[in-house]
Amino acid sequence: MTTDTLRHVPLFESLDNEAAGELCHLLESLDSKAGTFLCRAGDEGDAMYVIERGKVRICVRTTQGHELTLSELGRGDFFGEMALLDGQRRSADAVVAEDARLAVLSREHFLSFVRSSPNVALGLLSALANRLRHTDELLRHSATRNVNVEEAARLTLADRAADKIAEFGGSWKFIIFEIGLFLLWMLLNTWLLADKVFDPYPYVFLNLVLGIICGLQAPIIMMSQNRQSHKDRLRADLDYQLNLKNELALNEILERLKTLEREHLQLQSDKRFE
Repeated sequence: MTTDTLRHVPLFESLDNEAAGELCHLLESLDSKAGTFLCRAGDEGDAMYVIERGKVRICVRTTQGHELTLSELGRGDFFGEMALLDGQRRSADAVVAEDARLAVLSREHFLSFVRSSPNVALGLLSALANRLRHTDELLRHSATRNVNVEEAARLTLADRAADKIAEFGGSWKFIIFEIGLFLLWMLLNTWLLADKVFDPYPYVFLNLVLGIICGLQAPIIMMSQNRQSHKDRLRADLDYQLNLKNELALNEILERLKTLEREHLQLQSDKRFE
């Protein structure tokens, strides 16, 4: 990898020529075919990857067993930086989507280089925060869809009928239908049927029909509202879990920043004494 190609990576774009050249010597090239797993969730995090050409797909498995693509990376993108920082296991799968050549930076080389170039550490934290925001937005939309899918899976025939009736009962179609029914009823029992009137004025039977409709409509609408309330509670619970995850992740980033700052201050202190 050349220094110009290296500067396409947002993490290293601020490096001077000397630092960029030094980092290029620490990188190792890796050619991979489409469909190859570069790493899986749970693998030991011992390297960071920079894409020189091709594409790599970052994905995770949801609790329902479905594969969720977090992002598709191309030339100049990088991944694996979280494992380099904390040494913990991979949090997602990385699959080669299109024949790719990658530059691999080992954790050992990365840590030694970061200690000598604090600006890289700050750039990495900024890129990590941006990627976290993107992932959280993706998970938020996924959680919203999961609420609807979960509710749809629980629906019975009676629930679906209640929703349809409640939707119709709260629309202009229902109001127009009722007005039309009243006018037709009065027209039939006043002029058209003449001596064969089945509900003469003041239309007692019509009042009975309307009472039955109102008596049945109220509990049906309440059934639909109760289900909507349950969906709102489920969505609020998912939002709370997501916000909690965000808070923990941001606290972790701040802790890493403090650690890097302490190391930088210690390095500067050591240089003064030398």
